[in-house]
Amino acid sequence: MAKWIITSAWPYSSDVPHLGNLIGSVLSADVMARYLRMNGHSVIMVSGSDEHGTPVEIEALKRNIPVREFADRNHKIISELFKKWNISFDNYTRTESPVHIKFVQEHYKRIYENGYIFTKDEYIHYCPNDKKFLPDRFVEGICPYCNAIGARGDQCENCGKPLQADQLINPYCTICHGPTEIRKTKQWFFDLPKLSDEIKHYILNNKNLSENVVKFSLSWIEEGLQPRSITRDTSWGIPAPFEGAEGKTIYVWMEAVLGYISAVIEYFKNRGEEEKWKDYWLDHNTKTAFFIGKDNIPFHSVIFTGLLLASKQNYTLPTVISATEFLQFEGKKFSKSKRIGIWIDEALEILPADYWRYTLLSIRPEGGDVNFTYDLLEEKVNSELNDKIGNFVQRTLSAIQRFMNGEIPYKPELNDENKRELEIIHEIHNKITQCYEAFEIQKAVKLTLSQAEEGNRYLNATEPWKLFQINKKAGEAVLYIAARIVKALAIELYPIIPNTSCEILRFLNIKDCNPKWLDAISDFSFPLKIGSFKPLFTKIKKEEIINRLNRIRSRGDGK
Repeated sequence: MAKWIITSAWPYSSDVPHLGNLIGSVLSADVMARYLRMNGHSVIMVSGSDEHGTPVEIEALKRNIPVREFADRNHKIISELFKKWNISFDNYTRTESPVHIKFVQEHYKRIYENGYIFTKDEYIHYCPNDKKFLPDRFVEGICPYCNAIGARGDQCENCGKPLQADQLINPYCTICHGPTEIRKTKQWFFDLPKLSDEIKHYILNNKNLSENVVKFSLSWIEEGLQPRSITRDTSWGIPAPFEGAEGKTIYVWMEAVLGYISAVIEYFKNRGEEEKWKDYWLDHNTKTAFFIGKDNIPFHSVIFTGLLLASKQNYTLPTVISATEFLQFEGKKFSKSKRIGIWIDEALEILPADYWRYTLLSIRPEGGDVNFTYDLLEEKVNSELNDKIGNFVQRTLSAIQRFMNGEIPYKPELNDENKRELEIIHEIHNKITQCYEAFEIQKAVKLTLSQAEEGNRYLNATEPWKLFQINKKAGEAVLYIAARIVKALAIELYPIIPNTSCEILRFLNIKDCNPKWLDAISDFSFPLKIGSFKPLFTKIKKEEIINRLNRIRSRGDGK
């Protein structure tokens, strides 16, 4: 079995993530981590709160709260929310972790010694009103590429182009909204161009990278890689470890990506196995998977890869970079200020986590941007979860209870039709497996639903309630097959909606909810005695969902 490190983009602790953040990173990573564990792989799933970003500073300033206090509070909130969403982290950490800070400083000292860091004077924005140099995100203006208004100093959200702050047209300070001026300051730079050939070789020879990741990355390289500034004139962050860099910190984008390594180091340190992390990050047999939004591709495929290569430590390079497109909300971009969207704390007050997990994963934006709507949520819950999955499980268990006193005592004799149905169960399961192996999560969810659809079709075609009146043995065989489909479905649902999966397994008197993937196509231990069961889902109305959200926000603590 393989060793896997599964990770996802680190959410800013400036605010609770919204549904688009969740599906684009953490939730997708959780599905694959669960699937790989079910197949016996050694999996470490890590991520953490990105606390040093300028958005955290901005939000703390708005609230007149010390930034460290603000970051502490939000990290705790986000950590607890991920537990409620059933995200199976082995270590959810933070950029303020002493382990992370030490690793980042040591890593940069090493690549400095290796000749990949140099200094030069940089002309950056200074706010004469606030009397401070401004980090990228404290500066906004017009994008020089697409002319979008409100482009940030590090990246234009409209066209996705990474920016240097001095490229902005008509820049202004986001703190006081006054005009900025350019002043000279000494900064430390990562000599990324030195690594162009090595990075290009990695991208062209990694057959696990998707076509969009390869194209995006190669276009960056072919345009000519530029040195990346790694220090900032700000006090909130990891102190730069270079001589003469007192008062400067490491730029957040250049330190947060190193958290993928430090989080694994911390995980094993907490277990008393301080050197064990090397068996993962320094072993080229280890596979790594990164779940991110498409706008983060170059920071992972190019910059993070470059930082690993520059260390000369022989790190394993990214195996899979699974980059989703964007999730829109009712045709619009998620926006906290405009209250467009639903945030993950609000969602859990409205519906159980599994309702959201299933809906989001079933529309995971894999081939293009996807629009989340209340109508779609209603359809997913009512038609797919309730009418197909829930209805099939309820019909099967009710029939076993009614016609067989809730027990299948032994494996019945099967005719050719029964055997063919077992083959269909296996065929669907194998197709689901193929999708997960290709990291095609949305397709895997769709095929998992088809297992329930097949179960309903089978019950309708065989009509066991009639068979028991004329041929009891034939009726028992049909319900045995139906129960096998219920078991397969329960296990196949585990990566997607784990709470529901475990509930179905309890219905089947399988109390240890730690299923193996191949258990989906294995037989029962007889006798099979059905436990107590109840409907899995409740239908919803979009009007009530909207009303619940409005009530939450009317309390004054919503988004």
